[in-house]
Parts: sequence; structure tokens; C-alpha cells
Amino acid sequence: MSVRPAWEVQECEGSATTAWFDVRLAFTDGAQVDLLAVVREAGVSIEDVRAQPALSLDDLAALADWIEGPLFDACGDGPVEAGEVEVCLRPRRARPAWPRGVEGRWLVAEEYRAAQEEGADPVLAVMCATGRSRRRSLRLISQARDAGFLTPRHARR
Repeated sequence: MSVRPAWEVQECEGSATTAWFDVRLAFTDGAQVDLLAVVREAGVSIEDVRAQPALSLDDLAALADWIEGPLFDACGDGPVEAGEVEVCLRPRRARPAWPRGVEGRWLVAEEYRAAQEEGADPVLAVMCATGRSRRRSLRLISQARDAGFLTPRHARR
């Protein structure tokens, strides 16, 4: 990760300082994230994000945690100095871990039934739980049906 100061604003005769930083995260899997981060006394906020490939919601939620420490290290207690702070990041996971095999099929069936009971879209519930596309989620639901965890979709004549 590289952190470069963009600009700094001192408010009301030295009371509070707000600093903007250009941040680049480069992952070992080839993914790249560029962002504009703001450091205030209250913490870190992100003003602009560009990612290739796009970030999942879980990754976006974790983004501030990934950069908070290195940003505060770059700031220190004194003025911000030009330069870069290098940090090694692990490869990110685009989707949550989901068990395979019988356990995964059983969990898909649980999510599916829970959504049906709540009156929600069961396929969307499986998509959100697994982090998979609609097509892959439908395949997982079909596998749960084949395993006997869900009732058959259509009655055969």
C-alpha cells in the first residue's frame, strides 16, 4: 500500500488539522484500489474509491480498517511529510467463505427456507449469504433440492 499526502487544512488557529491522502492498495492477485482518504481527529473517512475489479460490499466495509493504521502512521503527531508508507497486504476474498458439500447444501436450504418464511426472495437470500451470482446460487439451490434438503420445484406427473 502506498500513502501520499494530497493536501492539509489547519482549522481555526491550530485547533484541528484535516489531511487528505492519495492511497493505492495493490494486492498479490492483481487487484488494485485507488482512493482519497481524509484523516481527522474523529478517524478516517473515504471520499473517493476506484477499484479494479470492483470491491464486494464486505471488502468496501473493511477498506477503512485496512488503511487506518498506515494513514495514522503517515500522519504521526506532527506535520505530514511527503513520501510513501509501504505495507504488505494479503490477497482479498471477493466473497465470504462458504462450506462445500453436504454442509453447504444444508446451509443453502436453511437460508432459502428462512427467506420464504419471511416473505422475502429466497434466491436473493442465498445470493447474499453465499456472495455468489444468481446463476451460481440457483445451481446451489438445485443441489440442495437434489440432496433432499428442499422440496422438489415441480411435481412430476
